[in-house]
Amino acid sequence: MRGDAAMTDASRRRVLRVSGPGARDFLQGLVTNDVEKLDAGAVYAAMLTPQGKYIADFFLVAEGDAVLVDVADFQADDLVKRLRLYKLRAPVEIEATELRIRRGTGDPAPDGAVADPRHPALGWRLYGAEEGDDGTDWDAIRVAHCIPEAGSELTPDSFILEAGFERLNGVDFRKGCYVGQEVTARMHHKTELRKGLATVELEGPAEPGARIESDGKAAGTIHTRAGDRAIAYLRIDRVGPEMSAGQARVRLASEAARPA
Repeated sequence: MRGDAAMTDASRRRVLRVSGPGARDFLQGLVTNDVEKLDAGAVYAAMLTPQGKYIADFFLVAEGDAVLVDVADFQADDLVKRLRLYKLRAPVEIEATELRIRRGTGDPAPDGAVADPRHPALGWRLYGAEEGDDGTDWDAIRVAHCIPEAGSELTPDSFILEAGFERLNGVDFRKGCYVGQEVTARMHHKTELRKGLATVELEGPAEPGARIESDGKAAGTIHTRAGDRAIAYLRIDRVGPEMSAGQARVRLASEAARPA
């Protein structure tokens, strides 16, 4: 379900800065992706609890020796507190910035923009004094490619592999330890996922939050809807050809955006 705090435009983001000689090493031990990839462009990552549950997702962007952290506004204060909790004596500084975000899908991208690392359809992001976007229907893109969003599909109960982070370039299984790594690695290597996000097609009215049923049993929940499609959280073993949500018929979309 889309929460009131869900990010729907660039103005609902905040940009933090982690600086100092230990900035990359500090982040490397906390986030799900490999910070060394910053040399090639923006990195999508998350911070997890020790139990492997989702706390926040964000973009990391190199700014000289510092690292910018582009995060949903409603998650920013808590993320700063958590980063400072782990800081101890690490030679880093963590601060909010006045940087604004522009984003779009137009080609060519503006000078200095970075590609959104989750999917090519999400275009580019630019950090500077201006904010806004080019009018792209972001929810339609997210639904089409099953891309979750903080406050909507991503909640404190989420596991990032069920949310598709491997497909979205948000996790690295070779980088070494980080908070929540053990649970995430175990899910990847030893467990067949039983639940996950998928793009579904809808025939009829069904609002976000509607329960999906299959053969009279609970099979999942509708989240963000765009037109006749939606992102759904599904129990994979109950996915079938005759699913419903409210007054709508539900079926998996024909493309590959379905549970891993």
